[in-house]
Amino acid sequence: MRLFNLFLLNFVVKEKLRMKLVARKYILPFILISSLFFIWGFARAVLDVLNKHFQELLSISITQSAMVQATTYLGYFLMAVPAGIYITRRGYRSGVVGGLLLFALGALLFIPGERVMSFPVFLTALFIIGCGLAVLETAANPYVTELGNPSTASSRLNLAQSLNGLGCILGPVVMGGFLFSADGGSVALPYSIMGATVLLVALIFTRVKLPEIKNDKSESSTSDPQSIKQSISQLWACATFRAGVFTLFCYEIAEISINSLFINYVTSSGWMDNSQATFLLSFGALGLFMAARVIGSWVMSKIKAMRVLRFCAVGAAVGAILVALNINLLSGIGLFACYALEAIMFPTIFALTIAGVKGNVKIASSFLMMTPIGGAVGTLLMGLIADSINISTAFMIPAIAYCFVIIYTIRRKR
Repeated sequence: MRLFNLFLLNFVVKEKLRMKLVARKYILPFILISSLFFIWGFARAVLDVLNKHFQELLSISITQSAMVQATTYLGYFLMAVPAGIYITRRGYRSGVVGGLLLFALGALLFIPGERVMSFPVFLTALFIIGCGLAVLETAANPYVTELGNPSTASSRLNLAQSLNGLGCILGPVVMGGFLFSADGGSVALPYSIMGATVLLVALIFTRVKLPEIKNDKSESSTSDPQSIKQSISQLWACATFRAGVFTLFCYEIAEISINSLFINYVTSSGWMDNSQATFLLSFGALGLFMAARVIGSWVMSKIKAMRVLRFCAVGAAVGAILVALNINLLSGIGLFACYALEAIMFPTIFALTIAGVKGNVKIASSFLMMTPIGGAVGTLLMGLIADSINISTAFMIPAIAYCFVIIYTIRRKR
């Protein structure tokens, strides 16, 4: 009996260690890589403030200001696959450093952009930043999924993405403090600070060693062009991978377009100014988003990720429809419900899609990181509807996008 008890105790201890979110030997790499999630969360969130700021500074329409998001996420779309190939050949650390350097270059271009006050120069800077963020995310997202047991990959990525949520909270309120101050503020100053900070982070990453993780032999043999082409062919032959890419594209349509028009929506009635709307976006909507992501990480350690994803997608679709119907308090509740319920969607869909690609993780990640272009599509569509009809009706775009996430969960279950 005693021998049986010892065996049972040993089994329980091993199972607990196996189910840890992060393997002990990868704790430091996990912390370092997770810090990058804060950086791109901050960088993406400030776009929502820039969108409104350029409308007023340059006297442009909502549709025209949507080019802020469109240009940035075009950088994602064009750079993601080259980033995946580069990371496959040079490793995760090289990808991180390269992405940070591109980000810094784009941020510092805001200095000449402000001097000539040229919208095209600002858009060029944002495109370069988008390219840098694409490289960063292509490296960091799959790396986090591999730092422990595959069964906890969704929870681990949700935990890392919580720092992304913190960046999203601070981004609008910090940028809003610069741009919506009484004297108008300087757009070059915050971006100069970001550029200098990112250069320092890049220097740190050149001094630390990130272990390269190989899932199997095929991952280590994909550095030549022929192998890369073969990997791409294998990926697109997989129906679950194609479905994951399309679903992530639809999610990005919803998330990014809602963020982009949040300030416009809450100020359209006249009961809130830009500064107050920025504060509400940061500590209300995005604060709720971050909290929901942390809670979601815990929930998915108890409940299957697909079941949680389906529940959240249905709730978010209902929330977006309530906003579109413009029913006063109910619409406000619906708007914040979207933030709470969409929080777990990106890391969950990403982890579920990556889980089935075996040795093609880096290339697969690069295709998944093309999907933020959906945010550009969604923002432009919502801008057109807002300018031609009204801003409430524009929320049918994210409602439809969430419906495709629901369809994904149903088809994946089958």
